[in-house]
Amino acid sequence: MKVVSVRSEKKDSKYWMQLPERETGNFDPRRQVIAVNSEHTYQEFMGFGGAFTESAAFTLSEAPSEVREEAIRAYFSKDKGLGYVLGRVHIHSCDFALENYTYVDEGDKELTTFDISREDKWVVPMIKDAMRYAGGPLKILASPWSPPGFMKDTKEMNYGGKLLPEYYASWANYYAKFVEAMKEREIDIWAVSVQNEPLATQTWDSCIYTAEEERDFVKNHLGPVLENACPDTKIIIWDHNRDVLVERGAVVLADKEAAKYVWGTGNHWYVSEAFENLSALHNLFPDKHILFTEGCVELTTTSENAEFNGYLGSWSNCERYGRNIIGDFNNWSRGWIDWNLVLNEKGGPNHVYNYCEAPIMYDRTEKKLSYNNSYYYIGHFSKYIEVGARRLEISVTNEDVHAVAFKNPNGDIVVVAQNEGWIAQMSLVVDGDGLNINLPDHSITTFVLKSE
Repeated sequence: MKVVSVRSEKKDSKYWMQLPERETGNFDPRRQVIAVNSEHTYQEFMGFGGAFTESAAFTLSEAPSEVREEAIRAYFSKDKGLGYVLGRVHIHSCDFALENYTYVDEGDKELTTFDISREDKWVVPMIKDAMRYAGGPLKILASPWSPPGFMKDTKEMNYGGKLLPEYYASWANYYAKFVEAMKEREIDIWAVSVQNEPLATQTWDSCIYTAEEERDFVKNHLGPVLENACPDTKIIIWDHNRDVLVERGAVVLADKEAAKYVWGTGNHWYVSEAFENLSALHNLFPDKHILFTEGCVELTTTSENAEFNGYLGSWSNCERYGRNIIGDFNNWSRGWIDWNLVLNEKGGPNHVYNYCEAPIMYDRTEKKLSYNNSYYYIGHFSKYIEVGARRLEISVTNEDVHAVAFKNPNGDIVVVAQNEGWIAQMSLVVDGDGLNINLPDHSITTFVLKSE
């Protein structure tokens, strides 16, 4: 087999630099090894994506048209970007919106005033431009951060609280109306999650569900409503961290009446890198799916006037991306949705100053984009693993090296290896056929083994 490799490393600013082609056939068996068995295949790859938050869309609306186009192309073009095919939107406001807002008037339980026209200003145009670069529809996940305040026991959208039982039916219908309204705008909502981070009381839009409450809401309200009104829209549960993913997911999926409505479980990366929990949940319910639905590097300020220096380009941040992507895929994740697609140089806007990084940042003073190293790390996966690829069995004997392997529909095998230690002299062996490789310290390398 011929091997084509590309590389991004700390000491080399030429990202995705193609290295010379090499032939497999000889390797040193005394070296540490990355061993791939292509006879053992696992889940099908769905792709990568990011979130069309109001903050992202608004940020690009402030940019010159050519800069806005550059950012969208950089993500959604397969030839000139990352080839994103997934997306995420928030159902009315989240923290990365300009303010708290809903789609109905205060107290409108019957939803007669339902109107998503606010999204026509920034979010919908951005999604449509992304579809244009992607060459077709995207698989878009829609997630609520909180019901309208009048539907909750706290009477406000922020600071947690619970959905009142008398509004369960109304809130379920709210999802359906959102899906239908987006469809009227020629945007298909592939799936909805029940609640973003249902175990977190946040200073921003948030709402708490116990596992039993989430189960019963899906079983008795959201599932039947979507089955009737939007039968092609899937449901994702949990949509929160890996640490208690098994027990939270199991409560819902063990109930057959609830599980029949559920496509799978969403996970975030905050708090925990317990990747093995994904495999545990998969092994309990192998007919259900797992999808990474949010992750970002959070900044440590809550001040409106904070100044940020030094976080752009942090190598530990991009290695966090690579390690989490590899860990999730090696434990049955179908795809990976990053958080905000674009933020301004401060890490916002955010209506409670919960500033974060994005792989692409827009400097409002310089009127240009800055690309974080995480952007290039994501590309080592998204540019080379094709939708429909199958994950392969892999073993790595160097504890500083994380690696994942996929077989593309055309038969090519893609191996992505991240080295978080010093230079690693190893052998890459696929089905007994291999070659010696050197992984530079703190690097990521993609190997494409041609099927010809």
